[in-house]
Amino acid sequence: MFHFRNKILNKVSLSKIDQSPVYGVGSGKAKEIAAFSNELDVDLLVFDFEISPRKQRNWEKLVQLPVIDRHEIILRIFAKRAKTKEAVLQIQLAKLEYSLPRLAHSYGDLARQRGGNYGSKGAGETQLELDQRQVRQKIQQLKKELIQVEKERQTQRKRRGKLPCPSVAIVGYTNAGKSTLLNALTGAEVLAEDKLFATLDPTTRRLNIKDCGTVLLTDTVGFISNLPHSLINAFKSTLEESKNAQLQLIVLDVSDPNVFKQYETVISVLQEIDANSIPKIIVLNKIDTIDKNNAVYLQLIKQFPKAITISAKEKKGFDSLISEICNELLGKKRLLKIPIEKNFLLNDLRKNGIIINESWQEQHIYVEARIGPDTDNQTEKPRLLAIFEPYLID
Repeated sequence: MFHFRNKILNKVSLSKIDQSPVYGVGSGKAKEIAAFSNELDVDLLVFDFEISPRKQRNWEKLVQLPVIDRHEIILRIFAKRAKTKEAVLQIQLAKLEYSLPRLAHSYGDLARQRGGNYGSKGAGETQLELDQRQVRQKIQQLKKELIQVEKERQTQRKRRGKLPCPSVAIVGYTNAGKSTLLNALTGAEVLAEDKLFATLDPTTRRLNIKDCGTVLLTDTVGFISNLPHSLINAFKSTLEESKNAQLQLIVLDVSDPNVFKQYETVISVLQEIDANSIPKIIVLNKIDTIDKNNAVYLQLIKQFPKAITISAKEKKGFDSLISEICNELLGKKRLLKIPIEKNFLLNDLRKNGIIINESWQEQHIYVEARIGPDTDNQTEKPRLLAIFEPYLID
């Protein structure tokens, strides 16, 4: 697909560009595209997928216009959104790694031939080598700085891990409403706008829930289809917030016709960072923007029958969402009948579970509590649930 200013040239649709070593397409089709771009008097040619540096140079020579690809578009958007030190470092690293094989393109007008003495090099090649060396050195410097930043983030995680608070990561496709949800639930003031990658840095806030205690909610960077691997690597420490959580809220935008493809993209990225085994709640957001008889919405409900429907903007459906979060993290409310001589067990329950009500009788203690989620795997049953299972009242 080729984009011209605010127009999309549907006349040419390509899913990848590899049929020809020169342009990726036949020379006739390439000349047709060049003529069409000249006819439209465009300023920039954009490929909606990644192209090699060599093909990029060939296209620029052919169309006499700047040519960029999907990778560079995403980098430019990320660069505008980056605010914190970590995000800026991550973007700088990704941009340098992307630009390194393209540096030769910057010296096409300089001398490339050997001079009179055998083995001497032209000015362009010499400058190119110097610049490549500087870029490699800068890449190594940025990687060292990011390692230090990642250590600081790990320290923050350890501090949070010492708190008796379960963690929940809000994940999803970019612009699905994750930041709006965090703000609505916790009163945070995270930037939430109708644009791509409004949030690049994870933000963690406390959510105090009655009969459930305190939960840590983390808003994460939005995913996107065909996310360049360099960005996945650069944002690895940020994306790992999803991996270290005890529960993931996968937020889907029900108003987007491509919502199913976006869900597949989210799952794909989670798999790539080894974060797909974490328990999940599907959250269907923006229900205030659609008709409940909408075909896409009906299909979503069919595919995800246990999904929670909400409007983060209008704060609708939050009771159901919070209840499901509690059930997933701490289990549903259970009734216990504990022998009076076993009252010492309550100390463990107060420390690691949630006591909602307790009533001391002559022979027994009747307790309503959350002691852990159900699981089909008996060997991985939560410790509290295993301890108190003999005292459950059916």
